[in-house]
Amino acid sequence: MHPTFVRLASTGPTGAAAITALVASLSLFAGCGQQQSPNDAASAIFSGASGAWIDLTHPFDDDTIYWPTDSLGFELDELAYGETDAGFFYSAYRFSTAEHGGTHLDAPIHFARGAQTADELPLTSLIGPAVVVDVSDHASPDYQVTVDDLQRFTDEYGPIPAGSVVLIRTGWGARWNNRASYLGTALTGAAAIPNLHFPGIGAEAAAWLADQGNVSAVGIDTPSIDHGQSSDFAAHVALYKHNIPGFENVAALDQLPPTGAFVVALPMKIAGGSGAPLRIVAYVPGK
Repeated sequence: MHPTFVRLASTGPTGAAAITALVASLSLFAGCGQQQSPNDAASAIFSGASGAWIDLTHPFDDDTIYWPTDSLGFELDELAYGETDAGFFYSAYRFSTAEHGGTHLDAPIHFARGAQTADELPLTSLIGPAVVVDVSDHASPDYQVTVDDLQRFTDEYGPIPAGSVVLIRTGWGARWNNRASYLGTALTGAAAIPNLHFPGIGAEAAAWLADQGNVSAVGIDTPSIDHGQSSDFAAHVALYKHNIPGFENVAALDQLPPTGAFVVALPMKIAGGSGAPLRIVAYVPGK
């Protein structure tokens, strides 16, 4: 049985309206709102008393994986650290990062002229019920998720709920700490590109997801929505031209059920950005 979710207003709700809708949605889903006031239900959800919050984000540090042509990666420069003359401790840092590295957002404009930028995405594209399609038992380094994979999922678990964030679990998240295994090559720079090998979403499967009309975002536990050997990035194009954003390098998908979780994915709000670092979490009722 699939829970009923409250759809956030597609016109871009205010923060208060979004939180109200989120609490109402999760309360219905978790069954915690039947005998509780909205405040009690919200407290149970956000405190973790009625479920668990799972962090789906890899940390940003010296080991964060970026596209091989990005030679700088993540940089954190210390500006201050220690006791001040006034007697209190103080620390401050400056960071530098490309939009597309580590766990991050692909805004639709990344591959679709005139599509939404990072700051233009409504909360409806970033918050919603999670659907986890697990292909880890047959994904290979050059595997492309197929329409059959998606239809087998819906045959077993039912239709994808409206407003869903579809997350593809290939199993590649377990390789995160081994750059060569994760990317398929230890090379860097332009020489690495022909040697990239990791799973992605096939063009037909991406078009199938876009055609459903009920998918708000698509995420994957690999470096790219498209597989490593892609040269046309057809999955990116198929999704992003419909203003369906992508989440790449998503972590810990093995901790989520196929259905029943709820995702909150909040990127840095970069004006005009084609992407951004992303903090993505999932709520699993009753866990």
